[in-house]
Amino acid sequence: MCRSIKTLRAPYVETPTTEDVRAAALQYVRKISGFRAPAPHNAEAFNAAVDTVAKATQELLDHLVVRGQR
Repeated sequence: MCRSIKTLRAPYVETPTTEDVRAAALQYVRKISGFRAPAPHNAEAFNAAVDTVAKATQELLDHLVVRGQR
């Protein structure tokens, strides 16, 4: 698990920003790819993966229901 990826749902974070979501996606892609920054020939795939993971993360956060929260 990436230790620098923080929980982005309430009550841990009231309203995660786009930057929070993107940072988590970037850390995830870095971890699974093994690259901190991709070589030029992999940049397009790397950046597309970050975009896809960020979108999926935001969709997840938008649809989560946390019981016991007001």
